[in-house]
Amino acid sequence: MTARVRSDAVPSLAHSLLTGALGFGLVSLAVFATVAFAEGWMYKHLGLSGAYLAWIALFILLGGGVVGSLVTGRWRLPRFYILFALAFFSYAAGWTGAYFTIRGVAGERLGSLAGSLLMGSVLAVAFGAARSALKLSAALFVTNSVGYFLGSALNNAIGGRAGMLLWGTAYGLCLGAGLGLVLYYAQSRRGLLSQGTAG
Repeated sequence: MTARVRSDAVPSLAHSLLTGALGFGLVSLAVFATVAFAEGWMYKHLGLSGAYLAWIALFILLGGGVVGSLVTGRWRLPRFYILFALAFFSYAAGWTGAYFTIRGVAGERLGSLAGSLLMGSVLAVAFGAARSALKLSAALFVTNSVGYFLGSALNNAIGGRAGMLLWGTAYGLCLGAGLGLVLYYAQSRRGLLSQGTAG
């Protein structure tokens, strides 16, 4: 009984933030490395849509394992991959849809907002924290935006492959911390609701 309780215990906030940031930071660095070193090849052989789908798939395959290590209960690995695929694909669809419609910085900002709302909502509903969907989405919006625009500034300042790699690192560290925060809160909220129902 004790072992089961410990295995179902939600990781601490500090652990969730650190694992999310460092783990997803490395994932993002790996994905952005393919942009830095193989963007031209990918566009030529896969086309624009194919390249974006490949990058989304890499984020899901690599990021799902890292972020999923923070999850307990019914959505623990490997099932979490299904949820993360839905959440991240929704995020990517919202982001790219807004960006390719509006373009420029306005498109990036709207994309960050739309993508964060979709991802946060998917995760909130899945973890039984639908009432907190806006709060979770807001956390993702802030961390996603900070990471993306900080990374973009670094890329513009430094340029080249080094700039692209720094962009990926900043983006992954911040969004990963946001994902860790969201999963911690959603799972803790689920536990509080369960206790309230039992009481």
